[in-house]
Amino acid sequence: MDSKLYNEIQESFTNYLTEKKLRKTEERYAILEGVCAFTGHFDIVMLHNKIKEARYYVSKSTVYNTLEVLLDAGIVVSHQTSSQSVQYELKKYAEMHSHLFCTKCGSIREIKNAHIKGFLNAIKVPRFTPDFYSLYIYGTCSKCKNKIQREKKQIK
Repeated sequence: MDSKLYNEIQESFTNYLTEKKLRKTEERYAILEGVCAFTGHFDIVMLHNKIKEARYYVSKSTVYNTLEVLLDAGIVVSHQTSSQSVQYELKKYAEMHSHLFCTKCGSIREIKNAHIKGFLNAIKVPRFTPDFYSLYIYGTCSKCKNKIQREKKQIK
């Protein structure tokens, strides 16, 4: 991430913490830095490991709590990938792309499609102003599909 974008995100976070009268702690900024190190999706474990790699100790509960603050601040968005799994992404990266979720292996692929973007931008909803959209398409990735077909052939 370029330093200009990071500085904008950090300033937005600081303004949010000030507005909500929340403490500006080293831990929160270390977590923000860890979040900004990802250019795609991440989960709590990945984020916690990234922060530990940076030689900074933060408890998992602090990571969870700070992610909730980042969600409320509109800096991060969450994606419910299954009933047990939640992934996160910087809102700046989540804007204007769609997600393909494999229901077999849990892999996520992002696609940018001008037709989908045009269609969604053309939708006018009364008394509602969208901030961004995220379209989820669930199915089976080609790797899993090939594996299933090989297993079916072995059974016959």
